[in-house]
Amino acid sequence: DPGTAFGTGMHETTQLCIRQIKKYVTPETKLLDVEIQVGRTGVLTPTAIFEPVTLAGTTVSRATLNNADFISDKGIAIGDTIIVRKAGDIIPEVLGVKEHNGENPVYEYPCECPACGSRVVREQGEVAIRCLNPDCPAQLLRKLIHFCSRDAMDIEGLGSAVLEQLVNERLIAKASDIYRLNPMDLVSLERMGEKSTFNLLDAIEKSKENDLFKLIFALGVHHIGLKAAKLLANHFGTMDALLDATKEEIMEIDGMGDVSADTLITTLSLPATRSMIEELKALGLNMNNLTEVEDNRFEGMTFVLTGTLQQFGRREAQEIIEKFGGKASGSVSAKTSIVLAGENAGSKLKKANDLGIKVITEDEFNEMIK
Repeated sequence: DPGTAFGTGMHETTQLCIRQIKKYVTPETKLLDVEIQVGRTGVLTPTAIFEPVTLAGTTVSRATLNNADFISDKGIAIGDTIIVRKAGDIIPEVLGVKEHNGENPVYEYPCECPACGSRVVREQGEVAIRCLNPDCPAQLLRKLIHFCSRDAMDIEGLGSAVLEQLVNERLIAKASDIYRLNPMDLVSLERMGEKSTFNLLDAIEKSKENDLFKLIFALGVHHIGLKAAKLLANHFGTMDALLDATKEEIMEIDGMGDVSADTLITTLSLPATRSMIEELKALGLNMNNLTEVEDNRFEGMTFVLTGTLQQFGRREAQEIIEKFGGKASGSVSAKTSIVLAGENAGSKLKKANDLGIKVITEDEFNEMIK
């Protein structure tokens, strides 16, 4: 209390300032609406719209509501009197409800994506509610960047800047549109001359011949990384076989868990996903596994690469291991069979020694692959 702390004779202006500071900390306001935004990863994020209040010297009327669980736990409804603050003096957020309106029910998350109308899902073990539609416009640019990236379709020259121009000019609205581009579409873009245009078109055409695992990874399925994509391609052999696979068949693959299998089944069952794959097939993209296993000398073995390799690029070494039926992992564990150690190997080498895991040099690796 200002009177107690500083005496009753405190100047009225100072007392007013202190009262205002108290209001800045946790002001109260009326919740007018909840707006759902779809992020670039498909996550639906709620934003509170409320009567304007002053926070840390600025007037705000919007703040994050975190997620669906927060809304449910706090029992937040339109018309409630809510308490807001600035987290870290930067981001406005809702702390909770000061007084319930009593007339409206607790706000419920939409069952459909507000950007595209597709059904949204909440995956096992996750707080986020997500739109999985590959053609969702709110996620378009991020998905296209991923689709063209090196580990995916590896289309050289089709980086984020060019893709953003193509999207803004409405020349592409989904991944399959990339394979319908023509010279006239590209030469009009900024910094795209005749040579750059034809180099890019050649790269797009070349990407049609990519191995199946690159296309699976390019689909951008949540929880399905590059290693999982390779496992799926090697196991099922064709895209058609993967599309027909059951959850049980997917989980038979060593390294595929319950959550990733569920997400994959859900995403591949979406009409938009099926339609896009059919379009890509009709446009001439390879739908078959091209990786040939020379023999199974590394079958059941997991390798970890550490340090700087002199005789192999890391990617090259991983491909050799997979060609002989083995797996390459990024971390050392009790399941690791062999650690291939190059120069300046660090913590992974130490952990391998602590666990008694076999460590080999590049020369020894060469002997193993002869």
